[in-house]
Amino acid sequence: MYGNPIYNMVSPIQHKCLPTIEVLGEGTVAAAPERALVVLGAVTEGSVLQSVQSENAETVTNIINSLLQINIPREHIQTNDFRIEILYDYIDGKQIFKGYQVTHLLQVTIDRVDQTGIVVDTAVSHGANTVSSIRFSILQRERYENQALALAIRNAQQKAVTIANTLGVSIFAVPSKVQELPRTVEPIPFKASFLADTAVTPIEPGELTVYAAVQVTYLIIQ
Repeated sequence: MYGNPIYNMVSPIQHKCLPTIEVLGEGTVAAAPERALVVLGAVTEGSVLQSVQSENAETVTNIINSLLQINIPREHIQTNDFRIEILYDYIDGKQIFKGYQVTHLLQVTIDRVDQTGIVVDTAVSHGANTVSSIRFSILQRERYENQALALAIRNAQQKAVTIANTLGVSIFAVPSKVQELPRTVEPIPFKASFLADTAVTPIEPGELTVYAAVQVTYLIIQ
């Protein structure tokens, strides 16, 4: 994420002497996702903690081995969350011990987004019973951010010229002040707690939208 630089092209005295036109410029660039991050794993329950934990560990080991077999590098598989919780039932206002729940979630990094469905199906077929999230991202963010920023500057210039022409005045070609506003990348989330029994789960990454905005001030020529 870049900072928010402010560029002043004229002195404060000049700025106070001349009227100004201030505009918001916006720019967006569409980019195809290049990486997927999938969080999935196993949730097991039971009354004996050691048995529940052992069952969970065996399931997660099977999931990891299955992903390795489809050429997901081991360094692309890491624990995202591991927790042990006590479960209770509430009967007539009383808390009654029910058992234990062990959750172990893995984050899987996929460099080929077209394999996302295969990865999910492989994990599910080897014991995964929860898929908490699927997110897509781009690798060369700076290149797309710069493109969006250039479009935002042009957009601001067009707006300022339109306003000036409508008012019947002229503006300096170079703005007196340019402030870059916070940038964002529109994420593409995919959430699921249950996956249908299909040949390959269809997961479409779509496109990411990189957004840039600038606040630009132009001096009116008198």
